[in-house]
Amino acid sequence: MAEFVTVDRGVAEGIAVLRIARPPMNLIDLQVALEVAAAAERIGTDTSVRAVVVYGDERVFSAGDAVAELARLTAEQASALAKDLQSALGCLARLPQPTVAAISGYALGAGLELALGADRRVIGDNVKLGLPQIAAGLIPLSGIRRLSLLIGPSRAKDLVYSGRFVDHEEAVAIGLVDEVVAPDDVFEAALRWARQFTAGPALALAAAKRVFEAGTHGHDRARTEWSELFGTEDQQVGTRSYLADGPGSARFTGR
Repeated sequence: MAEFVTVDRGVAEGIAVLRIARPPMNLIDLQVALEVAAAAERIGTDTSVRAVVVYGDERVFSAGDAVAELARLTAEQASALAKDLQSALGCLARLPQPTVAAISGYALGAGLELALGADRRVIGDNVKLGLPQIAAGLIPLSGIRRLSLLIGPSRAKDLVYSGRFVDHEEAVAIGLVDEVVAPDDVFEAALRWARQFTAGPALALAAAKRVFEAGTHGHDRARTEWSELFGTEDQQVGTRSYLADGPGSARFTGR
């Protein structure tokens, strides 16, 4: 039983809400990161879930790393847990379902690294984002590559090297986030985006995500994923429906 992470499948049909609940600031230590990763793994195997919303609460998504825990680690201990922690912080990118991070208040350090693994980021216009680990003599463990791919290496270096915070206007301008809404509307805006996938072609969406995640090998991966979709019921239903009635008319089964 997780202590700080919950999964709610009752908010909307076909949508799972993965929530970090470690008040007051939802700091991410090793336990929280592993609980998030375990919850994501369970969601990923649940075929009834077609989209995922990742959320903290109305005040804060996550204010970052549990620095007090990091301060106690020896070099040997850090080396032993680095792989597991890095993998846990990247867990959202491995979900087969479209995933949106609904961000209120702050997404800093490990919190932002986690959100970078989502397919979309929705923020309130009062949010501060950043990777301030450099101020503790550290670097982001999981977010540098993903940030660089998202906003470009020059802007990513600026944020990582300086550790500075980014407000909502800059976050949109540099492509760090996708949508800005009023603080009270963050969760509903994320749900609205997620709902468009609840009747969608789950297998094709998962295949597309794997191609994106393959990075520089995505071109080769696309050939494999494209070919394998021809063995699915969704492809057969989708192409027949497309020819008969046009796009948007298929009733996909996820098989």
